[in-house]
Amino acid sequence: MSDEEQQKLVEQAASAWRGRDPRDGRAMTHPAWLDLDADGRRQAFAVAETLRALEAAIDPEGLSTTGRAVLARIRREKP
Repeated sequence: MSDEEQQKLVEQAASAWRGRDPRDGRAMTHPAWLDLDADGRRQAFAVAETLRALEAAIDPEGLSTTGRAVLARIRREKP
């Protein structure tokens, strides 16, 4: 795999987007994650940490996109 291809996979895996399992609605692993080797996964994790911290820093409530998505699901599931 070229460095450019690896970098694209890292960026995709580090994004906040996650598909949902149609059976139970749980978040799934990003497909790009599965195509990365161990070093690529470590890099994607580090990038994701940085991105979530930046998102939280600019959010009025201090939430990342992941935090907002989790809260939205919790609020929808309340009886």
